[in-house]
Amino acid sequence: MADKKETTHILMEGELLIYKRERSSTWQCRFKVDGIWQRASTKERDLKKAKTIARELMIEAEIRKRSNLPVITRRFKDVAKLAIDRMEHEIACNRGKITYNDYIRVIKEYLVPALGTRKISGIDVEALEALDAKRMALMGRVPARSTVQTQNAAINRVFDEAVIRGFLTEANRPKVESKGRNSIRRPAFDVDEIRAMLAGFEGWISRARSEKSKELRLLLRDYVDVLLDTGARPGDELLNLRWRQVKESTKPVFTKTGEVDEDGEEQLTFNANRVVEMLVDGKTGERTILGNARSVAALKRIAIRNYNVETPVAQQLKFVARANNDDYIFTTKAKKTPQAFQKMFERYLQEHNLLIDPKTNRKRVFYSLRHTYATLALTHDRVPIHTLATQMGTSVLMIERHYSHLTVVQAMEQLRGSETRKLIDAAGEIDEMYISDRVKKVKKQ
Repeated sequence: MADKKETTHILMEGELLIYKRERSSTWQCRFKVDGIWQRASTKERDLKKAKTIARELMIEAEIRKRSNLPVITRRFKDVAKLAIDRMEHEIACNRGKITYNDYIRVIKEYLVPALGTRKISGIDVEALEALDAKRMALMGRVPARSTVQTQNAAINRVFDEAVIRGFLTEANRPKVESKGRNSIRRPAFDVDEIRAMLAGFEGWISRARSEKSKELRLLLRDYVDVLLDTGARPGDELLNLRWRQVKESTKPVFTKTGEVDEDGEEQLTFNANRVVEMLVDGKTGERTILGNARSVAALKRIAIRNYNVETPVAQQLKFVARANNDDYIFTTKAKKTPQAFQKMFERYLQEHNLLIDPKTNRKRVFYSLRHTYATLALTHDRVPIHTLATQMGTSVLMIERHYSHLTVVQAMEQLRGSETRKLIDAAGEIDEMYISDRVKKVKKQ
């Protein structure tokens, strides 16, 4: 057992002690309130006076606790650092959410510059209004409501940390509001643009300069396919998806061909209609989404690359979609989760003249695939709005708000996406404007 330092004096065993830090002439104290250790400075150099102050601080803390007040307070930036440390630790232990990286960035770039020197217990309406002004100044614009919601989630992580450590109580915890301009519907892709986007992947992948780059490009293509096929939210919902959360099945479909055989019987074609049920966990909690042929094919390609398995015809994900396989799906063979997919996707779209939507002149992002899915599901596949809301993990109200410009009609088949697949997979020449600029240069040479 280590010897007690001469700079440490126990006043109450397991309850109160005073000590000196290295290169400090004043005494600090540690005391326990409701089973939680708290720290404070006595601001005294004299040992006898420091002991008296330490006892007074402990008594005062007990009184504040009984009055439902913070036991002790800290500056916002100090608590913010503790909140960041906790999130980084959870990320390192594979327990953290991908959104934690966004929260950490928001805390560092916006919250600490605006609130850093204020006491955590002194964050009031005035302070939050100052935060709004500082945020707009730093961003150079009025943030969208969704941006404010993300930043509010980040500041709530700091308040959570303060409550856990006794620097705040739930009773005096500040309440933040999601002010901001209404978000604008993200630009979608039309059918011709989707065909061009999907057709360009093969050549783009073959032009990768290294095996690592090629592997990431292959994974991006699979990720895009599943987003386009399911309407899932980019980010957590798919990047946190594990193989054990996937269930493959078939929903056989017989379709009339319009022809008859020698006996006059009408001919039918058979489609196994392989689908995957995926248990995703994102913004609205857990839900099961349905993926069709495009998703099955994408997951099959990942399984072959990462596990070197032969996929049987009947059950193409048989060897990987198992209850004991806890691996993440959207990773490289070395089990690395991609960190710069959005930038890579933007570069791909830029190269194929698809980045900027010609109708709105706005840049397309991964969420454009979710918007495209919803638009085509409503207009071509005739999916009922309630079914679509369930699949996408959103509310009917949100669907109506963002897609009220579309005609919603009765569904004939729910979430099979047959009409959309026919449109996208239909043979046709890709417009010259979508051909990769690099390919055009090679042709000219």
